[in-house]
Amino acid sequence: MAGFLADVTVVVHFVALLYIGLGGFLAWVWPKTIFVHVFFAVWGIAVNALPLNCPLTTLENYFRSLERLGPLPGGFNEYYIYGHIIPRPLLPAVAVVAVILLIVSYVGVYVRWRHHHQPAVPVK
Repeated sequence: MAGFLADVTVVVHFVALLYIGLGGFLAWVWPKTIFVHVFFAVWGIAVNALPLNCPLTTLENYFRSLERLGPLPGGFNEYYIYGHIIPRPLLPAVAVVAVILLIVSYVGVYVRWRHHHQPAVPVK
C-alpha cells in the first residue's frame, strides 16, 4: 500500500509542477485562481532557491521508507526530471522559459482583468 501511495504522490507532484508552470494561464479562464497560483509559484521558486523541503517530496520519502527504500537521492526534481525529462545542459534555458511563461501568464491575467473592469464608454 505504501508503494502505491508513493506512486500517487509522484503523480500529484508532477501535476503540482505543471500547475506551477502553467497555472497562470488557467487564471485567464478562471481569474480567481490567480491567488492560488501565486502561492504555488512563490512556493515553487522558494523550494528550488532556498534550503526548504517540499512537503510532497517529504511525503514520498515517508512512503518509500515504509517500503524499506531510501529517500529520493537529491530530491524529486533531481531524481525524476533533471537528466531524464530535461537534459542537464538545458536546465538554465528551461528556467528562463519558465519565468517568461509565468510573466506572460500574469500579464495576460492583468490585461483580461483590466478589460473586464473597464467602464463602458458611452457612444455619442
